[in-house]
Amino acid sequence: MLPSAGEFVAAVLRLSVWLVLLTALFVPLERWFGARHAPRPRRELLHNLAYYAMSSLVPIVLLSIPAALLAVIAQHIVPTALTDMVQSLPVAGRIALVFVVGEIGFYWGHRLSHELPWLWRFHAVHHSTEHMHFLANTRTHPVDMVITRLFGLVPLYLLGLAGPSVAGSGAPALLLVTGTLWGFFIHANLRWRLGPLEWLVATPAFHHWHHSRHEHINRNYAATLPMLDRLFGTHYLPQHWPAEYGTDTPQAASLSGQLLNPLLPQQR
Repeated sequence: MLPSAGEFVAAVLRLSVWLVLLTALFVPLERWFGARHAPRPRRELLHNLAYYAMSSLVPIVLLSIPAALLAVIAQHIVPTALTDMVQSLPVAGRIALVFVVGEIGFYWGHRLSHELPWLWRFHAVHHSTEHMHFLANTRTHPVDMVITRLFGLVPLYLLGLAGPSVAGSGAPALLLVTGTLWGFFIHANLRWRLGPLEWLVATPAFHHWHHSRHEHINRNYAATLPMLDRLFGTHYLPQHWPAEYGTDTPQAASLSGQLLNPLLPQQR
């Protein structure tokens, strides 16, 4: 079911409030604890704001129908015994399972977006930023965003951890909100090292290496749990920081080009 006009307006208002709060939090922190670099062009700032809006509003529309279809499919193919077992778990157990299962799905969706050329053409937009900052978290092509989120949501539906709609189910909503908020932190221009905590949760140092331009762009896929990268052989976290960020994949200068070019047939 598509969202109502009221739900859409509420999302816009919530988006505006969050932007104010995120700016008030991260702008001073990045100035105090971030790497120094030349001011970004005004056009890039406007693009980042546009991507920020799209990252919150587009999934409301594009994920509604796939989520509803997933719910119907799950009801027909998932054994009732499995969903009953999952529902019988304590609340804390279900929440933990949501994060672990969802994170595994996100990990593989993210990794495949690097390894499959037809997905990389969309994901390359996210890697186009050459200076890390908190708004780089939402610099994402809508197709890339939807595909990656579905990788995280599908296993939740199949295990009975998600309800019939993204908006109305606490499990995926909690996962997406928490992951998005943490995403702003790990993309932020913060030169912090967190010691032993870096073995438990993703940090700016961990994720900045994923945005390095060349050697380690195919490392550190996890959004919150770096143990997955250690498990699947993609973990990399030295004591120094990347010297250069971005991607060698050409990107259009205009916002419309960045959105439309990945949809066009690729020249050989």
